[in-house]
Amino acid sequence: MEQQKVVAAQVQAPIISSYNDKIRPLIDAIDRLRLLMVMKEGIQLPTIVVVGDQSSGKSSVLESLAGVNLPRGQGICTRVPLIIRLQKDARPRPELYLEYNGKIVPVDESNIATAINLATDEVAGHGKGISNTPLTLVVKKGEVPDLTMVDLPGITRVPVHGQPENIYEQIRDIIMQYITPKESIILNVLSATVDFSTCESIRMSQQVDKTGERTLAVVTKADKAPEGLLEKVTADDVNIGLGYVCVRNRIGDESFEEARKEEARLFQTHPNLSRIDNAIVGVPVLAQKLVQIQASIIARCLPEIVKNISEKLNANVSELGKMPMALTSFADATQAFMRIVGAAKESLRKLLWRGEFDEYPDDSTKHGTVRLFEMLNLFSDELRKREESEPKKEFLTEEIKVLEDAKGIELPNVLPREAFLRILRIKVEKISNLPIEFTEKIWDYIDGVVMAVLTRHSEMYYILSVSMKRAAYNLVQKMKERSINRVKEIVEMEKLTGYTRNPDYMKEWTQLMNQENSFISQVNTRNPMSLPCRMNLEGFGDIEIEHLRQHSNNTLLVQQAFDLKMRMTAYWKIVLVRLADTMALHWQYSVHNLVNNDMEEIVKELVGADGLGIERMFVESPSMAAKRDKLRKSIKLLMESKDVVAKVMDRIASYDA
Repeated sequence: MEQQKVVAAQVQAPIISSYNDKIRPLIDAIDRLRLLMVMKEGIQLPTIVVVGDQSSGKSSVLESLAGVNLPRGQGICTRVPLIIRLQKDARPRPELYLEYNGKIVPVDESNIATAINLATDEVAGHGKGISNTPLTLVVKKGEVPDLTMVDLPGITRVPVHGQPENIYEQIRDIIMQYITPKESIILNVLSATVDFSTCESIRMSQQVDKTGERTLAVVTKADKAPEGLLEKVTADDVNIGLGYVCVRNRIGDESFEEARKEEARLFQTHPNLSRIDNAIVGVPVLAQKLVQIQASIIARCLPEIVKNISEKLNANVSELGKMPMALTSFADATQAFMRIVGAAKESLRKLLWRGEFDEYPDDSTKHGTVRLFEMLNLFSDELRKREESEPKKEFLTEEIKVLEDAKGIELPNVLPREAFLRILRIKVEKISNLPIEFTEKIWDYIDGVVMAVLTRHSEMYYILSVSMKRAAYNLVQKMKERSINRVKEIVEMEKLTGYTRNPDYMKEWTQLMNQENSFISQVNTRNPMSLPCRMNLEGFGDIEIEHLRQHSNNTLLVQQAFDLKMRMTAYWKIVLVRLADTMALHWQYSVHNLVNNDMEEIVKELVGADGLGIERMFVESPSMAAKRDKLRKSIKLLMESKDVVAKVMDRIASYDA
């Protein structure tokens, strides 16, 4: 008799659970947040996600919970995520409608499956393809639990006619997106007729919930495979942390009431199924468990949701605040322009002149004064490393040839000035490309710094940024050309005249000439077989002299060549230092002009003769306008969401008062 009362109660109210009215506002709040699409803002909501292999009986379970007919048929019935929002409602007539693509479409209870199929075609296209754009089915009636679930496409590995070849991968990606967040409860629908460990839905849920602490399994088709079912659900070989509920599917044209009555009878009378604990059998038990789990997860997650919404809202408000105001007048545009130019000039002064790097503390490539110093040192080192700076081969050969070519009517012991200048021109010519290459390298570096600084200060105004960088490029190229011409002049000046007042020249030359007698003696010896063919000469190291003995009968020529070599050696050091010093001074002067004076040329080019150039440059770019609009919409959505959770939190607080 007692069992009959239980069955009768289940038939009268097949899925009504012991629902606490205090939980309803929490569910409404989460549903409202889901309707606001707050998840697009990265805010995860507690969600019961229904997954299962194809033909596992997933649709039958959902039909039993909702008390409505869902799409059925061969292949994939659910082609989009279907959010099923059940709301217990005392009104005499049920209210059902679909929400998708910003529309609310009322539907009759008898035409739900057709309406869902039509909406699915609109969202996912006709055919058998799937989409990640959700539909929402709202069911308000008296015989449903307060419950919100997301039904996902059934898992299939083999595409049928009309389905894409990668159908499994598409379904897997959608399922993993929904079940991965820690806020999701996984309702895994398993058929009693299969080995649970072979189910693809189990494999997927285990990837994201290894311990099963947020997985509940509902076993369908209990009447099809009753033998051993008790052992399967009690052994729990697949880690179902929230437990199992065994159910019987609705068969044929059974009404929901008839199906629940048959389900109750089956688990009470079947010799195998009656051994299963009543606490884990039947759709009413499943509904009760889901409502309890839903209430628990919402209560657990709500404080984190409040925190995440506030943080995201604050971040978006801050980002919008950092964006430049939309300029609506010429005065606003002029003021913004001058502010940007002034800030860019100050940044360049810091980087290229004063050596202050607070704006780019971690980007050493922008530390201009340091990089310019390093480049100058490399230039100086490159000058000294050139072979022309330290000639050791064919010692004095070049000097002797130049002296012979410079013979003229003059005193025999006078060193021809033209010989010195010819040697000087040859040496300068051999290194003349270095200062020009260095100049180009320096300006390329400066151009990079200028472009980076202007981009940073003007990036909020696309047209201005493009215009400023174009004007800056023109300016840098003009200064680069000017510098190259100046450097060429410096090089040409070194070729024309040998002159210095540096006392190091005479000191160096005198010291080198002290070796002349020893050198001439070695060259003029009459017994070369007893003497080495090489000698060590201070300032040159180990040098060959055998080739000079052919001139032993012309000691004066060798002496003049030696003197010419020592003069050039002493003077060449002066030339190299002077080139490096002159380049350093030139660059300091050029950089000073750039950051303090020449930047005004950019202003003149941008303003234009009519003065209207500024206003045109502050027209907001489409991407910036889109970003601003997106941030505003996001802030509006988050503020509405914050208001939703604030109200429910106030209500919770009133319970404790």
